[in-house]
Amino acid sequence: MATLHGKVIVITGGAQGIGATTAAALVRMGARVAIGDLDPVLAEKTAGELGGGTIALPLDVTDHAGFTAFLDEVERRLGPIDVLINNAGVMLLSPLADEDDAATARQIEVNLGAVIHGTREAIRRMRPRGRGHIVNVASMAGKAGFPGAATYCATKHAVVGLSEAVRQELRGSGVDISCVMPAVVRTHLADGLPETKLFPSLRPEDVAAAIVATVRKPRFDVFVPKSLDLTGRVSRLVPRAAAEWFMRAIGADKVFTQAHADARAEYEARVRRA
Repeated sequence: MATLHGKVIVITGGAQGIGATTAAALVRMGARVAIGDLDPVLAEKTAGELGGGTIALPLDVTDHAGFTAFLDEVERRLGPIDVLINNAGVMLLSPLADEDDAATARQIEVNLGAVIHGTREAIRRMRPRGRGHIVNVASMAGKAGFPGAATYCATKHAVVGLSEAVRQELRGSGVDISCVMPAVVRTHLADGLPETKLFPSLRPEDVAAAIVATVRKPRFDVFVPKSLDLTGRVSRLVPRAAAEWFMRAIGADKVFTQAHADARAEYEARVRRA
């Protein structure tokens, strides 16, 4: 596995949750980390706690010109970017028929538009150097459909498809791309979600460990936990009715439809205001 000492690694949405936990793990391995976040005060606080020369810069990933300027500033201060982790994401829940246009647009802008832009910017910087690594944080919702989160699932499916296509475009370039697909992770994004019978929710540390492992030794499909890979393969081999029965049997069809609205109210209001 490659050493991460001295590597310049950028994380979007890095002030808290998976982003901050991943940043902490990378700093411990000697990486030079830059975190970008919509909350610059929290980002500065997180960077100060992480130490190791970690820098924090304000970043609205939906502002593409600003995203480009953010990457430029990171390279000015730390040097060429070795790894970009497109981690920022949002989730607004409701049946699709009840979802308003603003909620749809917000999820598409953050979860997909920003990842496309970040991936493109990383390619333009890394390919001329013949090295680099792009890590796109998707979700198991990018491999299956869950009622109550149709737009979220659509954006994560799109990130998986984007990453698969770019993988082919980058073949032989020296630039790697990985797609991280975790189950439910206990961050604010998952506030109010119930547990399933078979797949208990993950800690941010679980996802951070998987990200660090694939940064050290690149691979494309990164399932967290790894058992999701086998579950997905089996579900594609059996008839659709059987796969959907299994989803119902373990309660996966209720993860988003039975989310506790009161527990999610603060998170969803903040996402809508941003």
